[in-house]
Order: sequence, then structure tokens, then C-alpha cells
Amino acid sequence: MKKIFYLYLFFCVFNLNAQITQEYIFAKYESKIDSLIRKIMEDDKFYERLGYLCDVFGHRLSGSENLERALDWLYSEMKKDGLQNVAKDSVWVPHWVRQEEKCELIFPMQKKIPVMAYGGSISTPKEGIEADVLVVSSFEELKEKASLAKGKIVVYNVPFVSYSQAVPFRFRGAINAAEVGAVASLARSVTPQNNSLHTGMMIYNDDVNKIPHGTLNSEDAELLHRLQNRGITPRLRLTLLNETLPDFLSWNLRGELVGLEHPNEFIALGGHIDSWDVGTGAHDDACGCVATWAAVKYIKNAGLRPRRTLRIVMWANEENGVRGGKAYRDQHSHLPHSLMFELDAGCFRPSKIGFSGPDTIFSIVKFFEPLLQKIDSISVVRGGGGVDIDPMVRTGVPAMSLWTESEGNYFRYHHSEWDTFDKIVAQDFKKCIAAIAVAMYLYADLPVDYLSFIKQASH
Repeated sequence: MKKIFYLYLFFCVFNLNAQITQEYIFAKYESKIDSLIRKIMEDDKFYERLGYLCDVFGHRLSGSENLERALDWLYSEMKKDGLQNVAKDSVWVPHWVRQEEKCELIFPMQKKIPVMAYGGSISTPKEGIEADVLVVSSFEELKEKASLAKGKIVVYNVPFVSYSQAVPFRFRGAINAAEVGAVASLARSVTPQNNSLHTGMMIYNDDVNKIPHGTLNSEDAELLHRLQNRGITPRLRLTLLNETLPDFLSWNLRGELVGLEHPNEFIALGGHIDSWDVGTGAHDDACGCVATWAAVKYIKNAGLRPRRTLRIVMWANEENGVRGGKAYRDQHSHLPHSLMFELDAGCFRPSKIGFSGPDTIFSIVKFFEPLLQKIDSISVVRGGGGVDIDPMVRTGVPAMSLWTESEGNYFRYHHSEWDTFDKIVAQDFKKCIAAIAVAMYLYADLPVDYLSFIKQASH
């Protein structure tokens, strides 16, 4: 009987899907999409709102007053926009505070070396740490030279080729250095940008001694390496003073455009509202929050009421804990979600919509391409996802994300003082809004039984 039921369900869904063709979508939606894109590209309101968010509230590290003030303002603005069910969902977030950072080369010469602690790092003693340096280019080299590392400051001089290649030295560099007896560790900034410090999350292992961990720029990492290669052992005096306070009560912020036919079926879209405590988090990820908010607002302004509910979410604490994404899963996974969407790639020129989920749904989303290409040369590809939406995606909900083409600039700005509003190009930002609005409206309005596809795939 169970097999007969699922066979029946399959044919019902298959027949419905057969009606959704590229021609159907183009004929039914082209005029609406043309009007929607035009209104978005002609309006600077949300570009100005993004500037206000970045310039007035500044960085928004979890636990900071800046983040809470920004959330209060965003809550008020969403209400003014006439969004429905605007609400704050409580999230307990980490509260790490940067205090004092300095480093000096004291042998073979005296030279100030700019440093920055990684988020979550413990402090050095108040008077700092003075120690010789061991420079390595890989974890393998560190292991080979383990006998030389005891009592030293390990410096990882790893040039940036890609984020995935370089970030492990930031993320677990302190663990590996402590395992061989180092008293502190520093990693070359995870960026192609010269003379630039970039922070980010690092971790400890409770089974390994915890040591201070921070970053230095490429020029100083290279200098220390050259000295070592000449047979000279550099010596540093390093001070990193930070404080980890008790967890802080913060919020995920959400607001909705309630669906006309399936108000209790949700498409959640957004970005993370927290940022690191340097720069103002313009590309990472204020623009993702404001662009998704804008997309829903423009759909609403155009008088378009999709079948399903579009729910904007600004997630807290992506940068150092993903507490917002996990809290959203814990608080809302009992509700039917047909899609989770995230923009956390900066608001450069939109290039791709990535989708992860059942093949049948992907084939429908692929039909969006001709309408998306009215904005720019945007393709629909496999592979959507994001850190904030991942907890919900792991419950079986499909994922979608917007990819952008930064021409290498994203990681020049990422987690640094460079990530400020002046780096946002208005035309690119509005194209991102338009791409999100088109994809979300089509997905939310099509007469497709997404939930049945998702249920089938789970079996």
C-alpha cells in the first residue's frame, strides 16, 4: 500500500512538473519581471540604506553594542516597509573582545610589526611573550621541524592561492603549533592583498595547550622567512590582549511577505548581519542582508504576491559560531520550508545562481536563466549553499545562493579594515537585488509541489 501511495504521488508531481517549461515561465512572467528589474535598477533607496547601516553603526561583531543598535534600526525599518510578522528570535552568541595588539622584532634589528589577533584567541601574559621565531610554509614542514618549535613563536608563511588553501593556517594554526610546544603562533593574512591584516575565526582543541594566535602581513612574514633562510633566528616580543565574556543575548531578525496560496510554506532568504570588528562588513555581509531585504520589498512594491511566503532572515553570529543558523533550525525546522537562500559572496556583479536539491527542482530553476539574463550573464548551476543556511539544509531543505564575480577583490576586503561601504558599486549591488528578486519570485510563485519533490528525494 505504501509503494502504491508513493507511485501515485510521483505521477501527480511528474504531471505537474511536465506543465512547467521554459516557454511557460517566459510567457507567464516576462512582463512582470521586466517591470520588476526596471524599478530596481532605477532606484537607489536600498543602496543608501546599505550605506547608512555601514557608516552609522560600523562593525557588528557578535556581542557588541553596534550589532544591537543595528538590529534595532533594521527592525524599525522593516516595520516601516510594511513587511509582515517582523520579529526578533533570541540567539545566545559568543562575546569576544579585542583589546591590545602589538608586536616588535627585537633581533636582529628593532622593527614594529603590525599584528591582529584571530577571533577567539586567548591573551598573552599582560607583559607579552618574548621568544625566538620558527617560520614554516606548511603543516608538514612544522611536523618535520617539531624538535625546533618548543618555546618558539611559530609563523606560518603561506602565500594566498585560494581561500580554502590558506584558511586552515588561520583556523587551526594554534592547535598544530601548540602540539609541537610553541608558545604562540602567527599566520600570514589570508588575502592576496599586500600590507594588510585580516582577522577571522580560529579554534582550539581542549586536549591541546591553548596558545595566542594572530596574523601578520605578507611583507613581515616574508621578512622573517628570509632572515631564517640566512641562518638568523628572528626574535619577537608579542602582546595580544583579548577577553572572552559570558555569552550575550542577541537576535535573528526576520520579516515576511506572506504567500497568497501557501502562507505556511516558507522560502527563507538572507545573509548574516554580524561582521568582524574591523572595517564595517560591507561586502561581508551587510550587503547580503540588505539585498535580500530589498528583493522582497521590491516584489511587494510591484504588487506581486507569490503563492508561498518569502521570509527575510538576518542571521546573527555567522563569523564566530554560526549560532544564528543553528538557532533558526532549532526554532523553525518544524515549519515546511521549500528553499533556503543565502547571499554571502559580496555584492559584486552577479554571475551564477547555485542550487542544491532534487534534480526535478533543479531542472525547473534552470528555466529561470532567460529571465535572469535580462540582468546580466547569469547562469543557473549546481552547488548552492551557505554557512548560515547549512543547519536547515542538513534537515533536507534545498539550498540556493547567488555567486558574484569579484575579479579577486572579495578576499582583498574580507575580514579587514578595507571592507567598507565605498567598495560597494551601486550598479552591481542593484543587479544582485534584481537577480535575487527574480529567482525568489519565480520560485515562490510557480505552481510546483516542491514539498513533494523534497519528500521524494528524502526517501
